[in-house]
Amino acid sequence: MKNLKLILVLLCTAALFFTGCTPTQEATTEDTAADTPTVIKVGATPVPHAELLELVKDDLAAQNITLEIVEFTDYVKPNLALNDGELDANFFQHLPYLESFSKDHHLDLASVATIHVEPLGVYSDTIESLDDLEEGSTIAIPSDAVNGGRALILLQSNGLIKLKEGYTLEATELDIVENPKNLVFKAIESAQLPRILPDVDAAVINGNFALEAGFVPTEDAVVLEGSDSPYANILVTRTDNKDNPEIQALVKALQSDKIKDFILETYGGGVVPAF
Repeated sequence: MKNLKLILVLLCTAALFFTGCTPTQEATTEDTAADTPTVIKVGATPVPHAELLELVKDDLAAQNITLEIVEFTDYVKPNLALNDGELDANFFQHLPYLESFSKDHHLDLASVATIHVEPLGVYSDTIESLDDLEEGSTIAIPSDAVNGGRALILLQSNGLIKLKEGYTLEATELDIVENPKNLVFKAIESAQLPRILPDVDAAVINGNFALEAGFVPTEDAVVLEGSDSPYANILVTRTDNKDNPEIQALVKALQSDKIKDFILETYGGGVVPAF
């Protein structure tokens, strides 16, 4: 009987001990979870996109958000990786490109913010004016449909060619109805355009790749799109993720005075704020 009472006492003591510990353990677990930062992965081309993202890392960290930047050097993989869930967002493109690419690849992506414009420009190692282009000169343009069309529109606005009436943003060489100098157009992947510049008479280069190659667009471009270009670069995520609090925190950080001032002070007109 005494042994039975002793066993009951020990069991009650053990029950009280473990019951007393449980709330403390739960509180510790909850506190640890609350202190763990939320990680968001954003794909970006190096200049200026990754540079701008680097600037907001600390701002997001103060909100318990860890920003991981995944760099890409092409215009194809960032959207595919985002759609497949390998990224939470990307930052490298303008809206016409996003719409065209998403349609062609059946992606469900959405723009959540406009950040800046990178004026497209004509660059050359041999001419200082478009008037210097000779008969049959070769001009390299981006190979993707949207930026290729954008390049042709820029050349038309500077009097080199004329596109057919009703052309779209995805105009191609087939839409050229007047080409007085019989210019030859060579479609090259955008990232490669600065590298092949010595092999052509001129090249129409996207602003980010011109900056990455060391050009100062306002000084080195033969002609440059105006700051009113409709091709603003955007932050993109999956449509079902656009209201995510961490994504919205990133939007706020990228559309801050800190980013606007940095753009104006750093890129010499090669990047223009669009917010």
